[in-house]
Amino acid sequence: MFAKLIKRYTSSGLMPAVVVFALCVLLPRPVFASEAGQYLSVGDFLASAFGGAEPQAKVYWLPAGLKQDIQRLTGRNFPLLRVRYWQQGARTAWILDEIGKEMPITIGVVVEGQSIRQLDILAFRESRGWEVRHPFFTKQFAGAALDERRRLSNRIDGITGATLSVRAVSHVARLALLLAEEVAPPADGASAP
Repeated sequence: MFAKLIKRYTSSGLMPAVVVFALCVLLPRPVFASEAGQYLSVGDFLASAFGGAEPQAKVYWLPAGLKQDIQRLTGRNFPLLRVRYWQQGARTAWILDEIGKEMPITIGVVVEGQSIRQLDILAFRESRGWEVRHPFFTKQFAGAALDERRRLSNRIDGITGATLSVRAVSHVARLALLLAEEVAPPADGASAP
């Protein structure tokens, strides 16, 4: 009886459609290389940020006033007491995590002076919104600074279906700029915190 069914579906041309449907429904969805994953190591990011000469990591302890500024900036409490960063002259590099929808996105931001020089997605852990890792999106942040209302000076175009990821990356960009202001060397040449 089973052989008769196969013969009937094969002769009617439905067999290929049935097989494709069964494979799509029964097999787990493949995970493509462009989705969630580690895209750039910390070492590679820092080498790119500082031209191969990675400076010593520093730690900035956040004062209470700055934590309040961050809360106003992002709309929620900032859970960390300290942040690790790397600095060489006026250039700083920050590696920060921000929740997209449910999982953290690890984002590296290089700030020079008062503007973003480079922004890279180091790791993405969700199934949607991974498009933020592509250069067509991250290049929008180059040259962005904080305006007088603490918003990014560059207009950042969103990505359909990746709204929460876009928002997370924008928050980290603003946060990195704010933190870079705090550790910037004073104009008189005294050492930064």
